[in-house]
Amino acid sequence: MHAKLHRVRVTEANLHYVGSITIDQELLKKVGIVPLEEVKIVNIDNGNRWYTYVLPGEAGSGEICPNGGGALLCKPGDILIIWANEERERSEVMRTGHQARVLIANENNQAKEVFYQTLIPNGETWEYNGYETANGKQLIDSSITVEV
Repeated sequence: MHAKLHRVRVTEANLHYVGSITIDQELLKKVGIVPLEEVKIVNIDNGNRWYTYVLPGEAGSGEICPNGGGALLCKPGDILIIWANEERERSEVMRTGHQARVLIANENNQAKEVFYQTLIPNGETWEYNGYETANGKQLIDSSITVEV
């Protein structure tokens, strides 16, 4: 994962459009998702999951509009998690680490919090920093042993 929009609310569901999901451009920019990028989506309210591609919506509008078949999997007001993945060689991640940008939305689909989840290589372990450490909380054990 390289980017996640967490707890965004569906503002509209447009069945009669050719696929995709339309997302407020400001939200996309804050996490680094680009138009036409593939995203995976889970509806927290009903458990439906699907994947599609992104279209940019009006900046600052808070728009989250599943289109086409995705519109059948949700209704306005439903809460979604939307994320984008990237492919990287494991050896590269072991050398250079990894970070993902995460946005937690408020009830109006504006950024409540934005932070990075990171993996920092440290020999044969990774140090993980996520929501807890970004918000001043200490993890009990954040080192993960991995095979080289």
